[in-house]
Amino acid sequence: MVSVLKTNEKAVQVPAGGAMLAGNLSLPREARGLVLFAHGSGSSRHSPRNRYVAGRLNEAELATLLVDLLTTEEERIDQITAELRFDIRLLADRLVQVTDWLHMSDEMSALRVGYFGASTGAAAALMAAAERPDRAAAVVSRGGRPDLAAPALPRVRAPTLLVVGGADTQVIALNRSAFAALRCEKELAIVPAATHLFEEPGALEEVADLAIQWFLRQLPA
Repeated sequence: MVSVLKTNEKAVQVPAGGAMLAGNLSLPREARGLVLFAHGSGSSRHSPRNRYVAGRLNEAELATLLVDLLTTEEERIDQITAELRFDIRLLADRLVQVTDWLHMSDEMSALRVGYFGASTGAAAALMAAAERPDRAAAVVSRGGRPDLAAPALPRVRAPTLLVVGGADTQVIALNRSAFAALRCEKELAIVPAATHLFEEPGALEEVADLAIQWFLRQLPA
């Protein structure tokens, strides 16, 4: 995997209800928008795949916020029970609260916000987009489970790109079903021969290219 050096990254603490969520914010000087990452399936803001995509977005003058939607204690519990990672309602609520925090920030309130969701985080991103149609301007799902947000899909207004690996046959079927339920501007992109984690040579680079093109189109300065 190609590494991207992030020289302007800073740690932030985001209030979300009664929780404080840890995040890493990268804010290019001439940012054209901001992409909020929603991790899933036990991942975190330290995910090398999402950090790679975030670094590529930064190179394209898009700010990024990688935030853990679970607290340290909740992550400890989830490692044992594996339940909270599938609590899409909780993850979506946290994502909405982070979005509202960005909107209230003097530094970032002028930036249009997009969501980049992976696995179960994609469902949370779509649910949050349905609840904040005035603030969520675009969604990209990487190997996501949009089917877990099925009741919210017809209410999503943000242009949505679903990216799936060509060898991830079960997830392709789930994404096709979710794609049919979306009523917004939408695209389904299949990366040939890629598996669920896009570990094949060039696969994650293609995901990043697709995300950059989508966000630059949907998040005009």
